[in-house]
Amino acid sequence: MQPKIALITILTDYVPDMLKFYTQVLGFTLKVDMGHYVELENDGVRFAICDREIMLKATGNATYLKTPDGQAFELAFPCDSPEEVNRTYEWIVNKGAKPIQPPASMEWGQQTAFFADPDGNIHELFSEINS
Repeated sequence: MQPKIALITILTDYVPDMLKFYTQVLGFTLKVDMGHYVELENDGVRFAICDREIMLKATGNATYLKTPDGQAFELAFPCDSPEEVNRTYEWIVNKGAKPIQPPASMEWGQQTAFFADPDGNIHELFSEINS
């Protein structure tokens, strides 16, 4: 095995809602649509959304497929400038992303904003402040 991630899959009970959010709000393009499993165009790592029931059928193990309580993962989206963080945050919130934390200068040297997808997963927009 290579220590390299080739695929990130979001497990959900609501593939249509999540697909709509990731395509219509965040702007990903649909690549594969199998109904309960979809892949989105993404440079680098493959990116998918899968119904929990499909994963249950594939693994036969329900122990790890419970709906998580709280934050399970975060996706971080790079922007070219702090101004782009600000503009993008406003744009995606106006299109339906749930606002979590508006853009702010962070002590680690980044302009950062947080928003949530329909399942409540909190994601981040960021840019180096001195870029």
